[in-house]
Amino acid sequence: MPLPDGVRIREIAPRLTFQDHTVPTDVKIELMRRLVDAGVRGFELSSFVRPDLVPGLADAAEVFARVPRVPGLSLGCCVGNARGLARAVDAGADTAHFLLSADEEFARANIGRSTADSLRELERMAAYAADKDILLGTYVIFAWGGPTGPARTGEDLQPLARRLLDIGVEHWILADSSGYAAPSQIRELVASALTHIPPGNLTVQIHDGRGMGLAALLPLLELGVRAIDTSLAGSGGHPAMPGAQGGGLCTEDAVQMLELCGVNTGIDLPRLIETANWLTGEVGVPGKGFVRHTGRVPSTARPGDPLAFTW
Repeated sequence: MPLPDGVRIREIAPRLTFQDHTVPTDVKIELMRRLVDAGVRGFELSSFVRPDLVPGLADAAEVFARVPRVPGLSLGCCVGNARGLARAVDAGADTAHFLLSADEEFARANIGRSTADSLRELERMAAYAADKDILLGTYVIFAWGGPTGPARTGEDLQPLARRLLDIGVEHWILADSSGYAAPSQIRELVASALTHIPPGNLTVQIHDGRGMGLAALLPLLELGVRAIDTSLAGSGGHPAMPGAQGGGLCTEDAVQMLELCGVNTGIDLPRLIETANWLTGEVGVPGKGFVRHTGRVPSTARPGDPLAFTW
């Protein structure tokens, strides 16, 4: 399948990075201003969870109230239960994604309930959201396996996929939260998910702790995926895996590669790089990635000039 003309980049650094790297609310608003000015239009802005558990996101409602609004902007969040969803509705979130773990041991140890109990909570939330002005979806974190479980395949996903459809939740984010999955594994499981929901309902989030993230992008687009989660400067991590290296797939690296492949993101790469340098420099957030260090791939095309070689 040919690559699409465009893809939707959803920036998740405001949630993924600041959940364990606490910064003042004013810094978050300044980051959003810079990213919006660079052309980013999709965000996961924060999480509506217990402030004592994630103090770095305790200002979620204030961030939603103060973020600059422009046409085409979509502001999303994570929620852990019905109370969090109600707070997201009150804050004016456009989308909310429930945190559902495919790793049962992780679910019990870190979310505090089994996956089955989480699905029952999601069912109650879906009923609540039915007449609210918000789109309710779900994460499937550790979709390809987690710190305590084996690697997972598309076949492993089938029972969970059917249960989600029974509940009526048809917008999913498949997250390689551990960064364990190879591109071939990501392709196989995503292809399986797309037998249940259309490509427009699926977002894929890759954590790039082992340098395999960019390699998975083009196969995903060839499958029809049009929404990708990325994190500015490759920042962020996972609170339950504090020793893990690497955060989300680096936004500026992904934008450069996609644009070089002819896939439009609508994002101004020089401004994005400038913002990534501000985040890692002035703000002091740890980051990874390449393009902000090496610079953009230079444009060497000069129409009308013949090729010349010096031997």
